[in-house]
Amino acid sequence: MKTFKLENEPKIETGFKTPDHYFENFSVKMMQQLPAREPKVISIFQKRKNLILMVAAVLVLAMMIPIFNYSSASSNELDATELENYITYQSNLNQYDLISGLEDEDINNMNTSIAIEDEAIEDLLSGNSNLENLILE
Repeated sequence: MKTFKLENEPKIETGFKTPDHYFENFSVKMMQQLPAREPKVISIFQKRKNLILMVAAVLVLAMMIPIFNYSSASSNELDATELENYITYQSNLNQYDLISGLEDEDINNMNTSIAIEDEAIEDLLSGNSNLENLILE
């Protein structure tokens, strides 16, 4: 056999060799490989934003309906029945006070003649047994 000497034999080089200045330039190379622009982040509610705004608008309008109804119902105009009830239940107001407050046009409008036929009067008197009250009225 042949004598084997370690120092004289050619050595096998390793398969991995680091390039010059590899670790100094590593961060620069890594940053160049990253994408230049970051993608835009879209939140979960971004797509439903219009829907949420529409629902909120409908709710606001629905809550405003009772307010508008109340404001239109509480107008300051008096009905004829309200005015009549007020005058009827006021004890300090008499017929002369009412007459003094009327104008000539109002008095002429009240002077309308109602045509009642004799047959209607006879039917009313024959149908009611309490004739004295009808005659006094």
